[in-house]
Amino acid sequence: MPPKLLLSVKEAMVRYSEKPVFEDLSFNIHEGSRIALVGKNGAGKSTLMNIVTGVQDLDAGERWEEAGTTIGHLRQDIVPQPGQSVFDYIFSEIKHEERELHTYKVDIIAEALHLDVRAQMTVLSGGQLRRAGLARALVEEPDILLLDEPTNHLDLEAIEWLEQYLRNYRGTLLCVSHDRTFLANITNQVFWLDRGKLKVSPQGFRYFDEWSEALLEQERRELKNRKAAVAIEVEWASRGVKARRKRNMRRVEQMRIMRDQLKVDEAAYRRATAKIDVKAPKDIEHSSKIIAEFHKVYKSFEEDGRKVDILEKFSLRIQRGERIGILGKNGSGKTTFLRLLIGELKPDTGTVKTKKDIEFSYFDQKRRDLNPTDTLKKTLSPMGGDYVDVMGKHRHVCGYLKDFLFDPARAQDKVSQLSGGEKNRLMLAKILANPKNCLILDEPTNHL
Repeated sequence: MPPKLLLSVKEAMVRYSEKPVFEDLSFNIHEGSRIALVGKNGAGKSTLMNIVTGVQDLDAGERWEEAGTTIGHLRQDIVPQPGQSVFDYIFSEIKHEERELHTYKVDIIAEALHLDVRAQMTVLSGGQLRRAGLARALVEEPDILLLDEPTNHLDLEAIEWLEQYLRNYRGTLLCVSHDRTFLANITNQVFWLDRGKLKVSPQGFRYFDEWSEALLEQERRELKNRKAAVAIEVEWASRGVKARRKRNMRRVEQMRIMRDQLKVDEAAYRRATAKIDVKAPKDIEHSSKIIAEFHKVYKSFEEDGRKVDILEKFSLRIQRGERIGILGKNGSGKTTFLRLLIGELKPDTGTVKTKKDIEFSYFDQKRRDLNPTDTLKKTLSPMGGDYVDVMGKHRHVCGYLKDFLFDPARAQDKVSQLSGGEKNRLMLAKILANPKNCLILDEPTNHL
């Protein structure tokens, strides 16, 4: 007996501007499916998830769901409310009369995700907020569970727990994640969004590379054959049409249409297979050998009326040329350490010294350096003009955007229109245009 159909979308179109995000989008979600939703940043993954939840209106097409189907969603951005505890937030979508049935699950899930349910949402770190959102989605146990980057800000122990939890989960799963191993371990189907089209694989993400590369290779061969066919028609037309017969004129017009469409499709294929082009910055030889020095640093925070020690008698010397990875559980103080380093925070006791000739390029996981109302062009060239200085060379803004997989036509789009991954790519483009002599990256791969 085939699995029960829970949700179906047929011939859907979604349009935010002149160019639709989706056109003629169709898919089915069945009971027991564990779907990896993949695609480049800006491909429409969040929009497709919103179609599934019913939040996104369709400009055309149909959406159907089985009566009584419940849908839960872990979103990328969580906005904490003043006075709301983690416990209250987790239960905010559950009916009051049903809360007693779910209380035991809150304790289990909160412990696994290292969450203090008594803590106020407004004092949580970015990673802790994400884990609170994940806890709420898991406690609800919906028929269809949508997870948008669930492993972001999770430590290895929590990721392994989540994998095991989802393997035992009885509901249907639709998951977006940059963690390839995680997706390979939990999925049995793939939805691939590629240039506005949805391609479906009946196998899990473990086989995605082999399957997608075969599709792209097939497309490459088809483009090659079409190019050869167009060349024949162009050669025929170049010899001159001997008679202005309708048949000949139709053939010339058809040749032009074929040639123009081929150019469009070849450009789309090149964009689909493009890689980010990042030039390695040159080492600054005249900077100090010592970048920074921590000496007996103590730093703490107040949390729910109690003092939480972040650093205690911490000493460290950072030297030029070192490549340092910072590891630790969520909430252990990784971002606090970075903010102490760049001077955004001061230690309670002890000293943090940086050399006078040291400048920092800081990739902030909260993207506070991005103005939502600015365009991509203004973000890279805030003083105006069409050019941006990239490590001493003048580059056209559109050309530099292409290095980070942005369509030049989007140069006038506002930052607020970008997906999470696109915002991260824009942040990287801004920082790497002129990196300082100390580069600090706080969760740079999130959403990529």
